[in-house]
Amino acid sequence: MDTTKVAVDAMGGDNAPAAIVEGCVDAVKEREDIKVFLVGKPDKINAELTKYEFPKEQIEVVEATEEIEMAEPPVNAIKKKKDSSMVVGMKLVHDKKADAFVTAGNSGAVLVGGQTVVGRIRGIKRAPFAPLIPTKTGVSLLLDCGANVDARPDQLVQFARLGALYMEKVVGVENPRVGIVNIGAEEEKGNALVKETFPMLKECNDINFIGSVESRDIPEGVCDVIVCEAFVGNVILKLYEGLASTLISVIKDGLMSTAKSKIGALLAKPALKKTLKSFDASEYGGAPLLGLEGLVVKTHGSATNKEVKNSIIQCSLFKEQDITGKVRESIV
Repeated sequence: MDTTKVAVDAMGGDNAPAAIVEGCVDAVKEREDIKVFLVGKPDKINAELTKYEFPKEQIEVVEATEEIEMAEPPVNAIKKKKDSSMVVGMKLVHDKKADAFVTAGNSGAVLVGGQTVVGRIRGIKRAPFAPLIPTKTGVSLLLDCGANVDARPDQLVQFARLGALYMEKVVGVENPRVGIVNIGAEEEKGNALVKETFPMLKECNDINFIGSVESRDIPEGVCDVIVCEAFVGNVILKLYEGLASTLISVIKDGLMSTAKSKIGALLAKPALKKTLKSFDASEYGGAPLLGLEGLVVKTHGSATNKEVKNSIIQCSLFKEQDITGKVRESIV
């Protein structure tokens, strides 16, 4: 059995270490082909581990004496805190002792550490965050959603290629449709970045570029790869998550408002639960930082145990498909 080794930042995120440790325990209980290195302060990690029954050989605690706080300046944090849980975890990936690193910590530090500790693949201009987001027809890949707020046209073109490769090899979408986020369907619309990028994407013979995609069409699943610079992508992602959460809350309140609606809710519960689950972003794991020499996955700062578990399991599929190797071979 080929084991996937995942280093997990036990100290990163709003709910660390409790939710992080619980997510790791859930992952190894579900998958016997995964080993987790829980990186952080052993006393705090072990205090959480004692709450659970799990296969002990699948979780190993790796000591790191420092923590990177959510509000710390990223560059200084990575440079000065060499024994932080984030840097130590990334070094495990760099040294090939782990196949992947998962963290809910400081996004800026993840970006800096990913590129300086793990390292970019030669030829990769920028590494984008690329989460899967739920749609009416399945999932789409949104990139970039937070790493590069001032991307250039040639970088967006590379994001499109990275996204198409990921959707084909990891998600299994044949000839994935690629769209660029715009304020209209017409080619002449958009800001300077979109107007310059659009014709470059049209000339790419190695991707299935379908043109502009408006934000309102994203939930319909009109394309498989959604390309944009990080400011736009982050706004889309946060609005998407906030609206989904609000709608779910409003629907639940409405169903519980009267005696008749409660009866209807009871009858509809199985189908409703399945539908709402498909639009829960935490079901799809975290956002991989694509284009690095090893896998780095960023989960939400407020990640629960479920999202941590799914992010760890996601790493196994990434390894099986050798995405890093495929990116290295195909990106020029």
